[in-house]
Amino acid sequence: MTHNYPKANLSDYGYKDHSKAKQVFKVLRLIAVIFIVALLYVPIVVLFIQSVNSSANVNQFENFTLDWYLQMFSNRSLTNAIVNTLLTSLVATLLATVLGTLMAVGIHALSKKKRQQVMLLNNIPILNADIVSGISLMLVFSLLLPIFPYIFGPVTLVLAHLFFTMPYVVLSVLPKLKEMNPYLMDAALDLGVKPYKALLKVVLPAILSGVFSGMLLALTMSIDDFVISYYTTGNGFDNLSIWIYGSIGRKSLTPSVYAFSTLLTFTTLILLTVYQIFIKRGKKK
Repeated sequence: MTHNYPKANLSDYGYKDHSKAKQVFKVLRLIAVIFIVALLYVPIVVLFIQSVNSSANVNQFENFTLDWYLQMFSNRSLTNAIVNTLLTSLVATLLATVLGTLMAVGIHALSKKKRQQVMLLNNIPILNADIVSGISLMLVFSLLLPIFPYIFGPVTLVLAHLFFTMPYVVLSVLPKLKEMNPYLMDAALDLGVKPYKALLKVVLPAILSGVFSGMLLALTMSIDDFVISYYTTGNGFDNLSIWIYGSIGRKSLTPSVYAFSTLLTFTTLILLTVYQIFIKRGKKK
């Protein structure tokens, strides 16, 4: 005897078709990605366009020109600001790279509990608000005025930049130290190599990519800093960000600033490309 049972559908087992919802989610995800990319890179493109715009008016584009690049150092105050920025950033970055690398090596040698305590102190300048750090450093430097009356200027600016860039170097070097063979330093010492030579010839090559990454990050953070620099500079020693802030709304704000910013962006991209090539070669070895 044959029984004709009704055919069961997937919906009878609780299955729901989410294909339309997945398509909607896919479209929304694409829109979100496009929006984020536009938010990140459109300002850079606009800056580049203004750097080759013959008109100083940002609301209109007249002709393509490279005059703003050629006139970059014709403005004396802008030239001084660019030189001050590069000088401060390079000195602070060099100090931060050396001291941050040594500090990272020291932290790595500590016990787990002490390492966590020191890392908490290391992360405070990163997590702290810039305005709080700037005012705090200004007060500390002010206490030194009776001893060093002319301390505010290049010295305080370099020290302030060193204060907030060195923790980034530490955070970049520590992961590379963790990846390194823990017995590498001991093996070098057992072979008769002096500690400082073992650090330079054995440990440093193993963590070089992390050191370079920290150096690049410190340089970028130092060049574009404004808040901390504003509170810790003095004696007419202005970096580029402070100069731009003082020139907003005035005729002294020249489009050559856009040209310098564009060159700075391309330089950063070149350094990042070199860093990626360096990382790939290190992995192949």
